[in-house]
Amino acid sequence: MVKPSKTPSFESAVSELEVIVQEMENSQLPLDQALAAYQRGFVLLRQCQDFLGKAEQSIRVLETTDTEAPSA
Repeated sequence: MVKPSKTPSFESAVSELEVIVQEMENSQLPLDQALAAYQRGFVLLRQCQDFLGKAEQSIRVLETTDTEAPSA
């Protein structure tokens, strides 16, 4: 399994999450390893949701700023 880092990029988090899902689907992990993988996956999922939420907010700000700009 990929080792956790402090705060991975969105792409790194998604990649690690995909590895975790694959491992959980394709192997017979002992309960303690399955639980650790699930917990790590949950953390990564939250990080991805945060990244996407911030990106969505940035886009809304840009769209609002764009619509408020005077036309030439």
